[in-house]
Amino acid sequence: MNKLKFIILFALFSVVLSCSDDDESGPIIINEEEVITTLNLTLTPVGGGMPVVLSSRDLDADGPNPPVVTVENLTANTTYQGVLEVLNETESPAEDITEEVAEEDEDHQFFFQVIGNATVTVSYSDTDADNNPVGIQVNLTTGDASTGDMVVTLRHLLDKFGTGVSDGDITNAGGDTDVEVTFPITVQ
Repeated sequence: MNKLKFIILFALFSVVLSCSDDDESGPIIINEEEVITTLNLTLTPVGGGMPVVLSSRDLDADGPNPPVVTVENLTANTTYQGVLEVLNETESPAEDITEEVAEEDEDHQFFFQVIGNATVTVSYSDTDADNNPVGIQVNLTTGDASTGDMVVTLRHLLDKFGTGVSDGDITNAGGDTDVEVTFPITVQ
């Protein structure tokens, strides 16, 4: 009978101990990806002039409707200071995801790929704590009149030390894509 009491007490003690271990570790928090419905790139000419806005809105997020992309023409042989904004407009008021990207800048980077004949170059004008580019703020310079596309991609949990990544080459960045938008570009 003493052996039975000992076994029951030992089993009870084991259950209590295992429960207290679970409580101390706390719940596992899963950091879900944010919903990004809107990407705006506002380009202000250096030296003055009206800003140019490139915008993509996909209000049903991953739904069946394609994003609505609006662009304005760029002026030839001009340098612009650009600011990117990413929003979740499924919330009211819209949630500014740009703030989270800035807070977690060591884990995020925007990439700018020019495709076709567009005479556009983009350089980063902001960095994270490790002096790696982020891309919320950029400089965009146009050349002669041309057309093409510019793909803007936001990656997170990437390898910022990969070959060419600090120069804006997405090839070796790895990570996951949060949003990717193709803007048709006209330089006139």
